[in-house]
Amino acid sequence: MRFLFVGDSMTVGSAGDFTWRYRMWQHLEATLGEGGYAITGPRTELYDTKAGAPLSHAYGDPSFPAHARRHLAGWGEGWLHMAPVVADAVTAARADVLLVSLGLIDLGFYTDSGQTALNVRKFITAARTANPGVRMVLLPVIPNIRAESDAPFAAECDRFNTLLAKAVADLDTGPSPLLLASRPQGYDIHTDTYDGTHPGPSGEHRLAAAFADAMHQAWGVGGPYAGALATV
Repeated sequence: MRFLFVGDSMTVGSAGDFTWRYRMWQHLEATLGEGGYAITGPRTELYDTKAGAPLSHAYGDPSFPAHARRHLAGWGEGWLHMAPVVADAVTAARADVLLVSLGLIDLGFYTDSGQTALNVRKFITAARTANPGVRMVLLPVIPNIRAESDAPFAAECDRFNTLLAKAVADLDTGPSPLLLASRPQGYDIHTDTYDGTHPGPSGEHRLAAAFADAMHQAWGVGGPYAGALATV
């Protein structure tokens, strides 16, 4: 199976981060084994906050292999940005499983919940033009610290998650299954992030676990999350 990570700043990570992509790589190594999968994508960098650009290769674990660092994620990028580029990325990477965490940046800066949900549908359609059998696991938006003081924003996050679930139900097909992951179990923005939005080590494990457990439970892929915080 060829996995493509698609996401925003929570997925690309910044200089010094391990990233949840790293935690997922460890899980895939433990459950599928070397040669049982591949991680694909056009990018490998982390975001450099000082430079304001994705220029860093300073992962928390320098031994994180280059081939497993691949992704399609960007700081400040959302469904709005990924829908036009996902078909080319899927084609070039020959991806057959997309692990997608998007939406928070859209709702915060670019589009309302309804517009964001339309971009979800465009994304799914575009990915399927590149690979009619592609599988996708979609993570609901996890409201960040802004939602605690901005009630309209919190409401938009809730409404988008409802619309995302509807899109998955409407568009799920046998040849190209869609899977809505659950919010990471026990995820707390005050302890699992370093700034109320971006995951720290415990948050990275919980995000990886949400995807890993969803695939194992629904599709029998891999196994239950094998990371260090699987039972926390």
